[in-house]
Amino acid sequence: MMLSPMVAGGVVFPGLFLLSKNTLQRLPQLRWEEADAVIVSARLVSSVQAIMASTAGYIVSTSCKHIIDDQHWLSSAYTQFAVPYFIYDIYAMFLCHWHKHQVKGHGKDEGGAGPPGGTWAVARGYLHKEFLMVLHHAVMVLVCFPLSVVWRQGKGDFFLGCMLMAEVSTPFVCLGKILIQYKQQHTLLHKVNGTLMLLSFLCCRVLLFPYLYWAYGQHAGLPLLSVPLNIPVHVNLGAALLLAPQLYWFFLICRGACRLFRPRRPAPSAPRQPPGLHDGPRD
Repeated sequence: MMLSPMVAGGVVFPGLFLLSKNTLQRLPQLRWEEADAVIVSARLVSSVQAIMASTAGYIVSTSCKHIIDDQHWLSSAYTQFAVPYFIYDIYAMFLCHWHKHQVKGHGKDEGGAGPPGGTWAVARGYLHKEFLMVLHHAVMVLVCFPLSVVWRQGKGDFFLGCMLMAEVSTPFVCLGKILIQYKQQHTLLHKVNGTLMLLSFLCCRVLLFPYLYWAYGQHAGLPLLSVPLNIPVHVNLGAALLLAPQLYWFFLICRGACRLFRPRRPAPSAPRQPPGLHDGPRD
């Protein structure tokens, strides 16, 4: 039974990526270049997965009245379904990095052939730039998945559902990256999306952990500040390790928001030229 959701995920996510990429490239009204089609398709699949995960998380968390003992079939099923996504997404992110590398003109030398060791150089650059995200995906597959299906032993579906709802912010993150890719940073859409991204990331990823501690405190009759002292050390450690990258990414989002909403300084005006100095035809 466990293999069925995983096989389905292994078909759905790469299949949706290929379908989107081929549609963007072949549709007569679009005819996008491969690089653009790959990057947008990868963002689209990430957004679809996020919507599915957050919807499943909402259903699970609102269905579990007892936050420890209540179970919902969707918690286990979606966890297994999502495992192939994290494996696929590591490769999809590499493809995006590869095409960005090519577009910037670093992928070929003057003779048109890839430089010696070019692929490995791009791979190293990818791992250097996306190390935290690749590590996050690897931990989700190698650590969080076994813990959620084996170690929990059917307990705590409510908490798992809340964790799935952390994906609420992902569609806004993906749209923001697409807008930046196409130089739309100063549009109203980008500013509205940036605001929604910041708020959703704060609520669903950063404040999620204090909320889970508070929810357990309500269940156990403990004040919030006493909860860390009354749960196993490895639970606190796991929460801290999951929260740390969220705080780092939230810092980056806040830094980007400051740049976005900071008033732009007017460019210094160029000195006036004498009349007629640049008169005449221009190339």
